[in-house]
Amino acid sequence: MTRQNAAAGPASHAIIPASTSDVDMLSHVIADAFHPLDVSRWLIPDEAERRKRFPAYFRMYVEHAMADGLVHTTPGRTAAALWIPGTGPAAAADGYAGQLAEITGPWVERFQVFDDELERHHLSGAEHHHLAILAVRPDRQGHGVGTALLSFHHAVLDEKGVPAYLEASAADTRRIYLAHGYADFGTPIRLPGGPEMYPMLRQPAGSSNAR
Repeated sequence: MTRQNAAAGPASHAIIPASTSDVDMLSHVIADAFHPLDVSRWLIPDEAERRKRFPAYFRMYVEHAMADGLVHTTPGRTAAALWIPGTGPAAAADGYAGQLAEITGPWVERFQVFDDELERHHLSGAEHHHLAILAVRPDRQGHGVGTALLSFHHAVLDEKGVPAYLEASAADTRRIYLAHGYADFGTPIRLPGGPEMYPMLRQPAGSSNAR
């Protein structure tokens, strides 16, 4: 994993690279932040089961990003941004299918559909960094931590001339990313009988396609 030096973002939020010792804590931060989302309710409708299974599920994401990308956090480990560089959807880690089935149990088919839909809409054939997850601990939301995490890596991408890609989980989240320079990319992701998600792309500042 490429390391970057700590930096101060908006509102003086320091951003630092996460280490392997942070995996468990950040997995719980993400699980808590994502627990109430409509997409999460679609994946596991039962609230208690969702609370129980999500930390292990998101641990897979954090471990993947640690191995193949970048994980940024704060000194208090109150938030996490997981970035995966590539030219298309990232390949699943070895043993992913078995782990997913073990962790998600009777809901595994929903997670498989979720993965398939995200892969089908993913930007392909162009270098980019995929913001796989941006999560802030519920009691720290609304304090500029997420903006600091975005701004920190956007500055790196602007310097390198590399786009950023993500899937916004809801319409209100989409509006936030629009304000950070992202634009809609293709059609919304429609989960069967569930909510929509929104693929979005940010061109690096200074490029001919930048907004």
